[in-house]
Amino acid sequence: MASLRKLPNSRFWIACFTRADGRQTQRSTKQTDRRRAQALAEQFEKAEKLASEGRLGEEQARRVIADSYEIVSGERMLSSSARDYLTRWAQSRKADTAPATHTAYAQVAREFLQSLGARADRDISQVSKRDVSRYRDSVLARTSVASANKALKYLRVALGAAYKDGVAQTNPAALIDTLRRTVADRQKRRAFTRDELRMILDAARGEWRALVAFGLYTGQRIGDLARLTWQNVDTTRNELRFVTAKTGRQMIIPLAPPLVALIENMDAGDDPAAPLFPQANADLRKAKSSAPLSKQFHALLVSVGLAKPWETKDGGRHVKHVLNDVSFHSLRHTATSLLKNAGVSHVVAQDIIGHDSDAVSRNYTHIDEDAKRNAVAALPDLLAATPPDAGQSTPAGAKRAGRG
Repeated sequence: MASLRKLPNSRFWIACFTRADGRQTQRSTKQTDRRRAQALAEQFEKAEKLASEGRLGEEQARRVIADSYEIVSGERMLSSSARDYLTRWAQSRKADTAPATHTAYAQVAREFLQSLGARADRDISQVSKRDVSRYRDSVLARTSVASANKALKYLRVALGAAYKDGVAQTNPAALIDTLRRTVADRQKRRAFTRDELRMILDAARGEWRALVAFGLYTGQRIGDLARLTWQNVDTTRNELRFVTAKTGRQMIIPLAPPLVALIENMDAGDDPAAPLFPQANADLRKAKSSAPLSKQFHALLVSVGLAKPWETKDGGRHVKHVLNDVSFHSLRHTATSLLKNAGVSHVVAQDIIGHDSDAVSRNYTHIDEDAKRNAVAALPDLLAATPPDAGQSTPAGAKRAGRG
């Protein structure tokens, strides 16, 4: 049985116990209370006994450590499996983040747990730099440097929370460097040419012709467009009013005449809360992200020869994104280019598109409403030569009732 002794010039008790190899040893308990020192000495000996019997696995070692911590501090050591903690953490961020950010957090948490495999059910304090590097590299293998770095950034936030909550001793993701981007990785999206836009609009089916038109004439992100309902459309003032999911910015965008004409021929129905684009809205809600819509638009680009197909592996479960210089986001660049080509000032163009900059501040700069209306009125009509196909979900003649 473990015993105690104390040196004449020390106030701490020393534990005397038998090691796994049978030798006697001594170790300071760093305790001045004899009762706590004795309990800690017995924990030392218990660990050595388990080791000598070949039963000191990771779980047993953690129990010994937890018991020792409780003896010293009087409190139970906080612990949580990686699966439980990261799942709860992702759920908790729903209340204090934008929907798109919460979706990204939840996706990274799910993917990281999948990459851990059986280790996901171990204590989160056991997550290592190697685990984080392996996950980052798996994201890189199927997407891009930018996406891998973004996933690492979100994981730093998650594991940083575990460190702050006291269930992990370090934040291993903070120890991993971001990847350097090559010239190809830094390739920027470009605007579409008018000929390319006509090709896309001619090939678009169902809701996609209207979605492309909205992207072209408002410069908004695909997720925000898919969330639009008829109550976001003010037909009295010919305005689009909504709040962006990514930045939480209140947007008021005058509708360009070609877009007004398109809206007048869309079937609004009787419910103002109904989505403008029912199928896109359903896909967005089901996936809780705009990824399916981005894939659909990519397929449209592939069909007209403006993008390369993505490589699929393992029966299509894993996708390697081929870097293309055009995507739905390119419509934001196109809208900006059309506005500037029409002589619209840089400041007004950025306010319409929703770019924040030093020149456009929601707090200090007010863009005159007439300036924005004059700007969109100057945009060319690129829809006239591309009538909807017969199968489109926005039949001509189905005039919508005006909504204020």
